[in-house]
Parts: sequence; structure tokens; C-alpha cells
Amino acid sequence: MNLLKALATVSSMTLLSRILGFVRDFVIARAFGAGVATDAFFVAFRLPNLLRRMFAEGAFSQAFVPILAEQKHQRSHDETLQVVSHVATLLGLAVTAVTILGIFATPLIIYVTAPGFANEPDKFALTVELTRITFPYILFMSLVALAGGILNTWGKFVVPAFTPVLLNLSFIGMALFAAPYFNPPVLALAWAVFIGGVLQLCLQLPALSRIGMLPRFSISLSDPAVKRIMKLMLPAMLGVSISQISLIINTIFASFLPHGSVSWLYYADRLMEFPSGLLGAALGTILLPSLSRLHAQDKPEEFSSLLDWGLRLTLLLTLPSAVALAVLAVPLISTLFMHGAFSASDVLQTRTALMAYSLGLTGLILVKILAPAFYARQNIRTPVKIGLFSLAVTQLMNLAFIGPLQHAGLALSTGLASCINAALLWHGIRQSGSYHAAKGWLSFMLRLTAGVLAMGVALWLCMGSQDFWLHATAHDRLLRLCMLVALGASTYFLTLFLLGFRLRDFKRTVSV
Repeated sequence: MNLLKALATVSSMTLLSRILGFVRDFVIARAFGAGVATDAFFVAFRLPNLLRRMFAEGAFSQAFVPILAEQKHQRSHDETLQVVSHVATLLGLAVTAVTILGIFATPLIIYVTAPGFANEPDKFALTVELTRITFPYILFMSLVALAGGILNTWGKFVVPAFTPVLLNLSFIGMALFAAPYFNPPVLALAWAVFIGGVLQLCLQLPALSRIGMLPRFSISLSDPAVKRIMKLMLPAMLGVSISQISLIINTIFASFLPHGSVSWLYYADRLMEFPSGLLGAALGTILLPSLSRLHAQDKPEEFSSLLDWGLRLTLLLTLPSAVALAVLAVPLISTLFMHGAFSASDVLQTRTALMAYSLGLTGLILVKILAPAFYARQNIRTPVKIGLFSLAVTQLMNLAFIGPLQHAGLALSTGLASCINAALLWHGIRQSGSYHAAKGWLSFMLRLTAGVLAMGVALWLCMGSQDFWLHATAHDRLLRLCMLVALGASTYFLTLFLLGFRLRDFKRTVSV
């Protein structure tokens, strides 16, 4: 399997999803702006979304994929299917119980996660209603994560990568056509979450059937593989919970800030998720099964070489993205979101959060590359310890920054903590002896820095004034932004080409 080709496939599907995600946010921003209704919805959606990341895409994938890769390598197809069935049944039952409990306990959850809303009864009641509608999303997405982990292990990356597109289409359709039929209209967004979860699950099932891995209902706690997955899931849940707890604490802080603060952080985070998903999530998706397979086959040199390839590719693509987000903050936000109820003031408030977030983009994506190196070796404790330390540092920085910087201080704390997390993971994987840096890193970084500087200067000189972006027509902003993106990309890659970078240098193949 050509990993660069697989990365291009996953990234292209992720790009489609992210583009539709921006269309989704454009539609939501135009229809609802940034205020009480959107604050309530974003809090309501964040809760099941956080649980989905904790139980499904996070802890479950980290524990399940390495052992599934090992089972695929060591056991027959039927035996592997039996393991999958056992795991799917237990996961489905556990998350169903969590979903039911969450629906009944929603008022208490909102009191804990957004206590500032309690002072406004209407806002609190709306958030509770929205949360109850969106909560089943965790059930659908847990099963989607199971299916995606299986398909990725079999080298089938397209369907799992395409799946998020359906959620965005659901959002767009409901916001455009169904909102007027709901009272209040923001309820349409909550039902979009529910419908999107169902659609994503339905898409995965035929793909599982084609590879003969469609699970059956089968309960077993005695299967050794199931026991190992359950054992790994406990520390994995703690590890994933760390980042999610940090987001919840940020929401708690933001709930006490002026109206719109939660929304400003949300829109800035959406822009951060574009490169994070396009690069970090895509690379992590293809690296985890491959690293797990190499570990199961006892090939430490190939393991180290593959991780080194992932780190170089990450820096090659992430550093220019971070600089571009910071330099083009106003052009991006004004072009994508400044329509309808989303004002120029919202643009400037979101800009400060985005610039703060951009400082941690490289660290955030490196974590998505370095952590799978530990998970592939079935070592989850080390990332958990590092994550706990990063969580403590984040909250100390929150207390220090929120006073002078308001919502931007929360974004800055998150970004800096991601960098600390990545640095400690890198140190830990080197100390374990599982990773040895290949030759040429100094030359690589010097040439990379030159490319980033050339791109940053070109964008800064050609960007134009802030007043243009706040007062120009939507058409003019879009045209100018497209020209800037093309300029930045061409300047960066041309500089790298002149300094000796070639695409063939990053090609990488592994067996499936």
C-alpha cells in the first residue's frame, strides 16, 4: 500500500468534508449569527460530540485498532470476525446505556458544563432541549468508529473518510429548508445532528459486508482479545478524557464571558480543525494500523522509519498552515462567516481566538502523529500521564490569560498546552528506544523554515488592509482570498522545490 497515495485519498475526502463544513458554518452564521441560540446549540452539540470522541473515535480506536491489526495478522478470518462481533456487541450495549443516562441527566450536565447559563432560564431550557435531541449521536458515531477502525485496518480508507460529509449535508439541508418549520428554528440544527448520525452508520454497513466483517450480536467477556481491549480502554478513556475535559473547562470559563464568546471560540476552532483534520487526523488514520502491524510483526527499524516519515510530512504541511491562519485570520473569517447576522465585530473577536489557536496548531497535529506510536505498541499509560500534566498546565494558563485576553486567553492556553504535550510525547518515544531520528533533520528544518518565511512575507505584503476585508463585497473578498491562497501555496512549494524538495522523497509503501 502506497501511504502517500492513501494519505492523498483520505485528505481529499477530508477536504470535501471540511469544505462542506465551512458551507455548513456559513449557513449557520448567516441564519443565526453569534448569540443566545448559537451559544445554546454549540454547547448542546459539544457534549455528545465530546463523549463520541472519548468513547468512540478516541479511547475505543486507540485500544481496538492495534489489537485488531494483531488479530488479523495472527488469526483466521472467521476468528477475527468473532472478535469483532464480541467487541461490537459490548460497545453497542455500553454506549446505549450512556445515551439513555445522558438524556435523563441533561439538566445536571448543563449545570456542570455551562453553569453561566443557569442565570438565564430561557437559555438554559433551550440548551437542555437541544442536548436531549443530539445525545443519541454518540450511539450512532460509536458504531461508525467501530466500522471505520475495521475498514482502516483492512486498508479501506475511502468510505470512513467520506462518512463525515453526510453530517455536513444534513446540517446544510436542515438549516436551509427545515429551520422555518421549527420553533425555535435552532431546533433544526439539533435534528440535523441526529439524522447525520443515522446516515453515517448506514453508509458504513455495506462496506463492512464487502470485506466479510459485518458484526453479529454476540456477547462474550471471555475472549482474550476482548479482555485486552477492555483493559486498554480504561487508561485510553482517561487519556482521551483529558483533552475533552479541557474543552469542557474552557466552555465553563466562556459561559461567564460576554454573549458570543462560546461562538467566537467555536468559529475559530472550526478554522483550526481544517488543517487539523486534513493533515493530523488523516495521517493518524493511516499511521495507526500500519504502525500496529509493524509492531505485531516485530519490525522496530521499519516502525521508527515510518514514524520519522510521518513527522517530517507533518511539519512540511503544518508549519505553513499555522502561519497562514495567523496572517490571514481576518480575510478567512470575513470571507467565510461575515454574512447576515455575523458582524464585523464578530470577525475581530473571532480573529483574536484564531491567532491564539494558530500558535498551537503544529503541536496539536504532532500529538495526533506521536500518540499513535504509543498506541500501536499498546502503551497508553505514557500518553495519559503526559496528558494529565498538560491539562494541569492548561488550567493554570487559563487562570493567567482569561483576565487580560478574555476568550482569546482560553484559545492561547489550549494552543500552548498542545505544544507542550507534543514535546513531551516526542521525548517519551525517543526515551523508549522505539524512535531514532533519521539523518538530515537539520537540513530539512532549515529549508522548511526558508519556505515558511517566504510564504509568510508574500501573504503579509499582498493581503491588503483590514478595512478592505470588513467592507468589501462577498464576491470581492472571496476572489481576493483565493488569490492569496494560491500565492501562498505557490510561493511555499516553489521555494521548497528550488531548495531541493521533491515529491518522490516522501513516497512510502507498506504491506497490508
